[in-house]
Amino acid sequence: MKNKPEISALSAQIDLPAMESQILQYWSTNNIFEKSVTTRDGAPRWSFYEGPPTANGKPGTHHIEARVFKDLFPRFQTMKGKQVIRKAGWDCHGLPVEIAVEKELGFTGKADIEKFGVAAFNDKCRESVQRHVDEFTDMTKRMGFWVDFDEAYWTMSPEYVESVWWSLQQIWNKGLLVQDHRVAPYCPRCGTGLSDHELAQGYETIKDPSVFVRFPATSGKLAELNATLLVWTTTPWTLIANTAVAVNPKVDYQVVEIVNEEKTERLVIATELAAVLGEDRKVIATFKGTELEHTTYSRPFDFVEIPNAHFVVLADYVTVEDGTGLVHQSPAFGADDLEVCRRYNLPVVNPVNPDGHFQPEIPIAGGKFFKDADKDLIKDLKQRGLMFKSLQFEHSYPHCWRCHTALMYYAQPSWYIKTTAIKNELLRENNKTDWHPETIKTGRYGDWLNNNIDWAVSRNRYWGTPLPIWQCENKHQLCVGSLAELGKLSGQELSKLDPHRPFVDDISFKCTDCESVMNRVPEVIDCWYDSGAMPFAQWGYPHKPGSEAQFKATYPADFICEAIDQTRGWFYTLMTIGTLVFDQSSYKTVLC
Repeated sequence: MKNKPEISALSAQIDLPAMESQILQYWSTNNIFEKSVTTRDGAPRWSFYEGPPTANGKPGTHHIEARVFKDLFPRFQTMKGKQVIRKAGWDCHGLPVEIAVEKELGFTGKADIEKFGVAAFNDKCRESVQRHVDEFTDMTKRMGFWVDFDEAYWTMSPEYVESVWWSLQQIWNKGLLVQDHRVAPYCPRCGTGLSDHELAQGYETIKDPSVFVRFPATSGKLAELNATLLVWTTTPWTLIANTAVAVNPKVDYQVVEIVNEEKTERLVIATELAAVLGEDRKVIATFKGTELEHTTYSRPFDFVEIPNAHFVVLADYVTVEDGTGLVHQSPAFGADDLEVCRRYNLPVVNPVNPDGHFQPEIPIAGGKFFKDADKDLIKDLKQRGLMFKSLQFEHSYPHCWRCHTALMYYAQPSWYIKTTAIKNELLRENNKTDWHPETIKTGRYGDWLNNNIDWAVSRNRYWGTPLPIWQCENKHQLCVGSLAELGKLSGQELSKLDPHRPFVDDISFKCTDCESVMNRVPEVIDCWYDSGAMPFAQWGYPHKPGSEAQFKATYPADFICEAIDQTRGWFYTLMTIGTLVFDQSSYKTVLC
């Protein structure tokens, strides 16, 4: 009698979904993933960080694609005998969640949230996160991605928030977390500033005006020659707040006489750009940029009072690559403008409200959204003979990465992490990193680090990690690193406090430098900071017992993997926070 074959013949019709279900059930019933970790106790560690998806919607195919790569390498290292501990993680805070909840509630902006109540709104955000985490968990398990869901980190958990506070306190103690009045990208719909890495994720192609406007000179040699400054701008709406005109001190400028519509006029333009005025132009005079300094002029609109202003200033950033070589300065709406005007002690006047609409009393533009005001302002300039030329051009313009509203550069007080102070350290850590593809190191990511600007870390919003800075009326400030420290300062038992708004806003205490009361500043932080803090915050480090050993055993990561857009997102915040706090990047190898 023949022995039966040990392997049964496969059916010609295989039910693959049923087979997958059986395998998943076997893994779950027998705790196969858990055993793959625990049976390697004492083995060499191989550290992997799971980048937390934002729990603001249903998972998509791009999440599945990324998880395939993120599952492959930890399994391979496990098969090589290493212990690979990897936690699931959930990015719970920030605009992505807030905007999703606003849509659910039918809200159109911050006024609706304030009316509804911050506590009630944040409860809705928490509920939304939990709902979407369940959907992500189901998808992740279904595709067989092995991560520890039982010990998952949530960026909204009190222990995680406390870890983030601790790290901010470390940065504060180094003098690298500061408040400043700067021009930064700002979303008028969301009512908050954005960081540079958020800005990079939201460009859209639009058509904008390109206008050449006459600014008649009213003093000095230019006035004697009856000359007019020819100024170019692509933001006509900012002309209402015009404060100065910048020229490059090293550039030659000509007074050029032309006949325009049967009228003779004299225009001031950079010599290298004068050809745009035609072949029949006549050069009347030539000046170095330095000779034009302090020449006064008549501004195009006098709708707002701007005292002791409206003269020519010098700025090295002015180029002769395009335009006219004369740059309109509006310090409330341009970082370069603000820096230049500060040198001349010029005022910063802002006629635009935080919602992006002009103040109602402003003629022509009053009540209009800033970009919608261009059309009527251009019409007025034409009627008064101040418009030399008006064109339309297509270009890439920054929009909010979540609500898609056109951004504005807006002067307001914000909190910044001085990442420019550690530029060399970031470049050092990047040089140590094994990038795949290798070109990212010196290309996309290296360029990003070389052009690094300070991190605008505060947000004027609600659902996020509260900025742990308390301030008194005398402007004394203190950065708090834990609930225990806050409890000691306030004389309260706060171990069970929800560290979110509005509850943490109610905690005040006597100033450590004077007798006045210290209250928390109203801002929350950039949610990208939350995810960038996960290498230590996932363990509750340094407050949670046992967290120090866990952190040291897993820092830095041997490997991380996400889509290439994270070069200006999670990859950047991981490296930056790690370098700021520990003087070491959070990862060794990255695949994107």
